[in-house]
Amino acid sequence: MHVAHLSLTDFRSYASVELGLEPGVTAFVGPNGQGKTNLVEALGYVATHSSHRVSTDAPLVRQGASRAIVRCAVHRDERRALIELEINPGRANRARLNRSPMSRPRDVVGLLRTVLFAPEDLALVKGDPSERRRFLDDLLVSRAPRFAGVRADYDRVLKQRGALLRTASQARRGARSARRAERDSGFASAGAGDVLSTLEVWDAHLARHGAELLQARLDLIEALRPLVAGAYAALAPTSAPATLAYRSTLSTGGDEAEDEVAGERGSSDAQTLSTDLGKTLEARLRERLLEVRSAELERGVTLVGPHRDDLILGLGELPARGYASHGESWSFALALRLAAYDLLRADGGDPVLILDDVFAELDSQRRRRLAEIVAPAEQVLITAAVADDIPQELTGARYDVVEGKVTRVR
Repeated sequence: MHVAHLSLTDFRSYASVELGLEPGVTAFVGPNGQGKTNLVEALGYVATHSSHRVSTDAPLVRQGASRAIVRCAVHRDERRALIELEINPGRANRARLNRSPMSRPRDVVGLLRTVLFAPEDLALVKGDPSERRRFLDDLLVSRAPRFAGVRADYDRVLKQRGALLRTASQARRGARSARRAERDSGFASAGAGDVLSTLEVWDAHLARHGAELLQARLDLIEALRPLVAGAYAALAPTSAPATLAYRSTLSTGGDEAEDEVAGERGSSDAQTLSTDLGKTLEARLRERLLEVRSAELERGVTLVGPHRDDLILGLGELPARGYASHGESWSFALALRLAAYDLLRADGGDPVLILDDVFAELDSQRRRRLAEIVAPAEQVLITAAVADDIPQELTGARYDVVEGKVTRVR
């Protein structure tokens, strides 16, 4: 897989740009703040419908413009696809495939697959659990685009359930402050039964969609474990081994969800295994929701589900967060991305590798090792402030990016 052409209209700093690309290595070189990252960010957005730099779409639209358009021509084997995304902050985005409108933008997810390395990746190791959840879910969608719908369904249910809990919580607090003596009876007679019955409906939806997402995450982690360990050992051979674990809100013990997977995997029938595991996780999610209901009604938030889980990164017996050095943290973040690349490649076809200002963050040894690993990829796109930051193993086409102008020099 490779991108043959990129076209931007009112995206970030670019009013308009047309860029021809080819297989192999392409480097975008220029001082910081000139627009290098904007180019590769656009491709990452086409692949995942999100940016690695910001959490909302508004900053992607050039100041003064009402929308941004990203078009890219993708070649995979003998097939070609022209993907177009229209980014409309505050309104629904639109997508076209080969110039035909799509009913939903997510219908084009998966046509371009990328693995993007960036300085922001350090947050995978040092940042909040949300960064690691996003890593897992984005990779799920890249491997199987239908999970974009699963994730959207779960988020929709979570939002609706959260609104109901907030309403119930405010009603309880209001009753408490107004009539403390009649709080419980007043709440019950004023519709608590309706609230609870409605909650039960949303519990069922949350458990169903949450179980599907949780099962997929657990299966993904099992596939990632040996790949992350191998990539980390290649980048930091003298460090303790890299490990992955999953901490779920299904239990206070932390790793019981993975123990459940191990127990269910005693079956030799893959389809039966998947069905049984999904039913088990769904049942456990509903049980946990009942266990924490009082706390949820008090606080007005959903306390159980994949949205509160975490991917635990370890070095030997210690958690990487808080114990890993800066170099070890960088190596772990790179190992996660390299493992994602290996997994997507095993599914069929090289994804496009994007290295956004990564080499400036690495010492010479890690630069060389990373370059050796990624050099065989079908297409590698690199941004760098200084050409000398790019290892010699990664030679190819080069564009200079200065004051928003992109000029091929090699």
